[in-house]
Amino acid sequence: MLNSNPGRRRFLGTVAASLAAARLGMPRSARASSVRSAADDDAGGRAGSPTAFADVKQIDAGLLDIGYADAGPANGPAVVLLHGWPYDIHSYLDVSSLLAAKGYRVIVPYLRGYGTTRFLSSDTVRNAQQSVVALDVIHLMDALHIQKAIIGGFDWGSRTAAVMGALWPERCKALVCVSGYLVTSLTANRQPLPPAEEYGWWYQYYFATERGAIGYAKNRNEFNRLIWKNTSPQWNFDPVTFDRTAASFDNPDHVAIVIHNYRWRLSLANGERQYEELEQRLSARPVITVPTITIASDFDGAGADGSAYVKQFVGKYSHRILEGVGHNVPQEAPREFARAIVDADA
Repeated sequence: MLNSNPGRRRFLGTVAASLAAARLGMPRSARASSVRSAADDDAGGRAGSPTAFADVKQIDAGLLDIGYADAGPANGPAVVLLHGWPYDIHSYLDVSSLLAAKGYRVIVPYLRGYGTTRFLSSDTVRNAQQSVVALDVIHLMDALHIQKAIIGGFDWGSRTAAVMGALWPERCKALVCVSGYLVTSLTANRQPLPPAEEYGWWYQYYFATERGAIGYAKNRNEFNRLIWKNTSPQWNFDPVTFDRTAASFDNPDHVAIVIHNYRWRLSLANGERQYEELEQRLSARPVITVPTITIASDFDGAGADGSAYVKQFVGKYSHRILEGVGHNVPQEAPREFARAIVDADA
């Protein structure tokens, strides 16, 4: 039963292992260190690298007034890049610059609950189940008159990209998914895991309590900085980099969206009835026919080879492993991520 959702198992085990390694001071391989250095050199952390998006816009789309960065020529092939928690559009600052220079139009939206994205109505349920987040992107593409795009993402964004590829393949030219097939199965998530793997999800159990919701609301920046460090132990981000993203956590719906997402995954919070048919389709673990490149990093631990999810991708497919890189792949290794977008388009 647990094998019906290998992505969840991989996440649990990897994060637990990373935390344990950090506590024990375990060294990484020389090869991993050298690869990380090469990625760091390419990451745009040098003079002349962009420090902010030049063009952040707002548009009404579905239930939201969505804030989004728009880079590159307006008539270029469309790319939509999706962030996760606890990150924001700045994970793609360097990636978008690289892709725009190659002629792509790059759209990077703030997800619901982040940055300048706002609900149009105070009556809308602050819902963060997976199908709803994907629908937000479909509505954004409709509002921008983008019929088809390359969709890339990590964390929540990778899950959203996979959901779009599974439910709306006609809107996806290709996918780039960090950590593979992350579509959530509520049935599988009800099953217990070995203690070491459960340990890696400590924050989900914290969020399941009222104490956790209050604590996150009060200490979200400190909390999210800890997550950054634990999931990307070799990424030496500076305070300016974190603070730039942390501003997006001041969104009035941020805490409600984050808490609902993690409670919903554990069946501790309900989704909405109108999305039940979509969730039932996703629970069946549909295969993805859209051309896809998956990327694994050190965060994926023993699951980095992709064998747990390779059968879920039945179209043109390839898998890449980045050593010495943590969970925030596009910000830690932007050239590699941008290259995957271009290659997926080939």
